[in-house]
Amino acid sequence: MDAVVNVHVAKTQLSRLLERAHAGEEIVLAKSGKPYARLVPLAPIEGKRVPGGLEGQVDDSFFEDLPESELAAWNN
Repeated sequence: MDAVVNVHVAKTQLSRLLERAHAGEEIVLAKSGKPYARLVPLAPIEGKRVPGGLEGQVDDSFFEDLPESELAAWNN
């Protein structure tokens, strides 16, 4: 059964809750007793990240300047 913890308690005990989740427990975060979110452990990361994983998948166009229409959309 999942532990249900209200937000007020979660704010004061976040480090403890993270340790419990890391140990495999699933914790439901609630607001006024209503479930809002679930704090769950992450799966272990397999292997080590190696630079160059996209080699051959990104061509030179990736590094070209964006068109003005695209830049304008980002500035709005």
